[in-house]
This record gives sequence, C-alpha cells and structure tokens, in this order.
Amino acid sequence: MTVETAGPTILGVDVLWVATMLSGIATFMVLVAIYTVTTARDPMAKRVKALNDRREQLKAGITASTSKRRAKLVKKNDTTDSIRKLLQSMKVLQDEQVQAAQIKLLQAGIRSKEYAVAVIFGRMVTPIVLGGLVAYLVYGTEMFADWSAIKAYGLVAGTLVLSYKAPDIYLKNRITKRSHAIRKGLPDALDLLVICAEAGLTVDAAFHRVAKELGRAYPELGDEFSLTAIELGFLTDRRQAFENLAMRIDLDAVKGVVTTMIQTEKYGTPLASALRVLSAEFRNERMMRAEEKAARLPAIMTVPLILFILPTLFVVILGPAACSINDALLK
Repeated sequence: MTVETAGPTILGVDVLWVATMLSGIATFMVLVAIYTVTTARDPMAKRVKALNDRREQLKAGITASTSKRRAKLVKKNDTTDSIRKLLQSMKVLQDEQVQAAQIKLLQAGIRSKEYAVAVIFGRMVTPIVLGGLVAYLVYGTEMFADWSAIKAYGLVAGTLVLSYKAPDIYLKNRITKRSHAIRKGLPDALDLLVICAEAGLTVDAAFHRVAKELGRAYPELGDEFSLTAIELGFLTDRRQAFENLAMRIDLDAVKGVVTTMIQTEKYGTPLASALRVLSAEFRNERMMRAEEKAARLPAIMTVPLILFILPTLFVVILGPAACSINDALLK
C-alpha cells in the first residue's frame, strides 16, 4: 500500500505550502513599499505654509480687537481646561512641573503647550487605572492563584511604576528619535549656513533658505530652522530666538551653535569661519559614531546569525536531501 503526499514535507510541514505563504507575504510587502514611495508627501509643506502665514500676519500688524485676536491665536481646549481645573482643585498642579513638561513637549516636536497638563494628568491617572486593574486581577480573581506572594506583589508594583513613568518614557523616546534625526542633518545645515553667510544673506534669510533646502531630507531640522527664521523676523531680542532654538532641541551640538550665533551677533565676529569650524567638528564626530557602530557590528550580528541565517542555510542545503529521504521511506 502506497501513501500519496501532496508535496515534500519536513517535520510534517508541507514545504510547498510554506513557500507559497512566504511568497505571498513578500509580494504584499513589495506592494506596500511601492505604495509608500509613490504616495510620499512633503512633511514640511503644510508646516512651512502655516509658519509663513503667521509671519505675514505679524508683519502686517493685525489691528483686530484684543479679544478676537486672542480667540484666534489661542485655541481653547475644553478638555484641557477641565483637566487643569481638576488638578488645581486637587492641589497637584505645580508651575515647575508644567514648565518642565512644556519643555519636553517642545523637544519632542509637540508645539501645543496645553498638552503639558495632559502629561501630568496621565502620570496621576494611568497608575490608578492600570494598577487597579492588575491588582484586581492578581488579588481579586484566581487568574494568578498559582503565583507566589512575592511574584504577585512584584507584578502589581512593576505595573504601578511603569504606568507612572509611561508618559515620560513616551516623551523621552520621541525626544531621542528627534534628536538623532536632527544630529544627522546638522553638519549639512551648517555648511549651507556658511554658504549663505558668505553670499551676503542675513541670518534670518540664511536660516529660512537652509530650512527650505533641507526640508525634505531632514524635516525635523527644517521645521526648527523655519521657526527660528520667523522668530528672528519679529522678535525684538534676536538672542531670544537663538535661545528658543537651543531649548527646543535636546542636543549639546545645537547649544554650541546657538552660543556661536549669539557671540557673532554680540561681538561682530565672522560668522562663516566660526560655522565652518563647527561643521568640520560635527562631521568628524558623525564619522566617529559611524566607525564605532561599524566596529560593534560583528558582535551584534552574532545572535541574528545563529538564530536566523544558519538555520536558513541548513534548510536550503539539507532540505532537498531530507525531502528525498522522506519520499524514499514512504514508498
């Protein structure tokens, strides 16, 4: 009696079925990649247009009534106002916490300062909700009845700590990603600033030109430079615009650039030469970071090599032989 099989199998798994599934997944990913490339939009276009419109409004000197101007410029959020009133009634809203949260939001790329109240509210509510839910599941139900007392307490305590730190962890993650993206484009931006300065452009015009040129490649850096150019155009104290740039970006390199710009504005030192030195320094630092990552690559690739690449090689090399042996044994 012979046993007919639909196809070669390895450990009871149909090889043709697995290959078909992998081919379908690969085709789907290719279609997703093509769709993403063909529908890509300029992330800076809408933001730059809004900033330029705001600049033109400030230059024109809108003479509307104070109440109408404030209603137009400051959009009230009823939810945020309710949260603020609740926190103030509970005496848990401190000015220092609000200012620190606002700075973190700016560094994360979130312009609305009203969300600072939401961050503080999240620190208070998230532990109560998640911690209370986990405590109920651990002590109020039999879901974790087989756990020891120490393990159950550790789960509840860990949930409370993580839920309290969750808003800060989220903001820290966004700040880190944004800082890395800005760090990559900073040497190129300084080179363009040097070219603009040597061409005779003013500082605000140079910042605006650099933001326009680097908007697609580095949208985060272009956004910050556009905002700085607009602040340089209407703020009475130009130093405040540079200090705002250093506050919005959590990078020591940007603070060094801001210090250089302030010194050139104050003492009249050559801007192009100072920026050229900073650009070379940042470019060397970027090269050193790339060499450091390349040196760590062999050690990092050891685990993926053992877990993913070697088993694949074994399947490709030994798979046909295993299929032949399996077919011969079943005959």
